[in-house]
Amino acid sequence: MAFSKGHGTENDFVLLPDPDGDLDLTPHRVRALCDRRRGLGADGVLRVVRTKALPDAPGGIDGDVWFMDYRNADGSIAEMCGNGVRVFARYLTDTGLAAGPEVPVGTRAGLRPATVNQDGTVTVDMGPVRRLGRSTARLAGRELDGLGIDVGNPHLACVVDAVADLDLATQPGFDPATFPQGVNLEFVEPVTDDEVRMRVHERGVGETRSCGTGTVAAAAAALDAQGRTTGVVTVHIPGGTVTVEVTDTGSTLTGPAEFVAEGELAQSWWDALA
Repeated sequence: MAFSKGHGTENDFVLLPDPDGDLDLTPHRVRALCDRRRGLGADGVLRVVRTKALPDAPGGIDGDVWFMDYRNADGSIAEMCGNGVRVFARYLTDTGLAAGPEVPVGTRAGLRPATVNQDGTVTVDMGPVRRLGRSTARLAGRELDGLGIDVGNPHLACVVDAVADLDLATQPGFDPATFPQGVNLEFVEPVTDDEVRMRVHERGVGETRSCGTGTVAAAAAALDAQGRTTGVVTVHIPGGTVTVEVTDTGSTLTGPAEFVAEGELAQSWWDALA
């Protein structure tokens, strides 16, 4: 079984090529792959599969489009991953599965067109930013006001004075009535009107070095705090820097996608996880 390992601003993934959907990718196997001691280590798994080979793929995506079947580190299925789409699109062009530079990527949040730029960065059309209203996060005894945002998956982005000293080692609290499927929690520190720092606690993972959809949510929340709904925002996360543009009709995310390894999984290890 072949694999590749890559990351987008240090949000890292194991990619498994499986064009015909033959792999029995159970939650147990995903957890083992993502374990940083007994597996390869990652924030998630990206299965590279044709849309027509995935029974639960959403409608409206051509069957021959490559689908990013994304699993969180805890084995749960997620709708969308902005850093993952960048790595996925770069994988398709690097391996010749797509000609590029424009690459359509199927996700459970719908089709996400991506462009692999000449400098190695990838720009992803992230779709519309849907604002869900205000809610609160609870962190270390503090209640923080935030803006609920849907970018294909749910987010609660809280604008705060500083992010460096926040304790994200444990799950922050949130309103389960507002977010019954869980939520990604972003903490956003404005630097200038068009620049922010962000830390994130991802649903099903914990704190990560970056979250692509989370940077879009952070940008939208920072703009909202200024009474704006559109703009271009530079977002600094622990794993690097990305650029987000929010428009009246959609959003884009531009950032790096890098590969660090490729190889083969030991078949005996995989079989023992059945």
